[in-house]
Amino acid sequence: MSATIIDGKAIAAELRGRIAGEVARLKAAHGIMPGLAVVLVGKNPASEVYVRNKSKAVTDAGMNPVDRYLPESVSEAELLALIDALNADPAVNGILVQLPLPPQIDSQKVIAAIDPAKDVDGFHPLNVGKLGSGLPALVPCTPLGCIILAKKAKASLAGLDAVVIGRSNIVGKPVAQLLLAENATVTIAHSRTRDLAAVCRRADVLIAAIGKPEFVRAGWIKPGATVIDVGINRVPGDAGKTKIVGDVAFAEASAVAGAITPVPGGVGPMTIACLILNTLRATCAQNDVPAPNLDLSGSNQPHQLSRLPPA
Repeated sequence: MSATIIDGKAIAAELRGRIAGEVARLKAAHGIMPGLAVVLVGKNPASEVYVRNKSKAVTDAGMNPVDRYLPESVSEAELLALIDALNADPAVNGILVQLPLPPQIDSQKVIAAIDPAKDVDGFHPLNVGKLGSGLPALVPCTPLGCIILAKKAKASLAGLDAVVIGRSNIVGKPVAQLLLAENATVTIAHSRTRDLAAVCRRADVLIAAIGKPEFVRAGWIKPGATVIDVGINRVPGDAGKTKIVGDVAFAEASAVAGAITPVPGGVGPMTIACLILNTLRATCAQNDVPAPNLDLSGSNQPHQLSRLPPA
């Protein structure tokens, strides 16, 4: 048995193309150009690359990138003042502050300062609370991408056993809420879970977001299961170089799983695509324009994935 590879890069490219088409129609019909503000503090090389990739995706979708670069020494008050200005700017429909932030800045205070209607990262407490209550909300991009990828392998997740390894606010908790919205039976596993391997072997859908390289082995996977690997880990490679691997031992897991995402090329591209999607949805909501009808996975997404009607 060899698993079907879920090509996140291709799926993300298809989604970005659909979004670009909707942006063009939004401009033609209403004269509206979505704008996404990305704020980067300091000179973290990985974050700088990520922000450049986001800006390119925004431009390619026909949206307006509004990048703001601040020095590492910026004060919390200065950053909050910038967020206030972006909240008030009608040309900015989405705001994302790249994490992590330097130690003099309270990340939670910054996240809470973003207008929930422009919170395209889905981290604001109001959006988190709405998601947990089953209400329409802007939701975190990586978890949304995980659901879209899982539904490429299994059109319906209803009634399936889903196990999420990891309980972070960024991935583990929100992806569990989205799985519940899909009517899956959800278990959140973590570092204190007893007999983690046995818990994972129950899963029809296994989402690994624990941040440990190749932690999930073939013996942890139910034959035929769908495996979504969120991990991005740098480990030593050949000739002294580093390589990127996921949280799942891909080669051996592929011999057991029914479908699996690679690393890289799986969840990563979907995160940026879903950021662009959230920006489009936020723009439509702010301008009282009907949400675009994007078929994201071959079946309707539930209303919980958006502040708007089903995508």
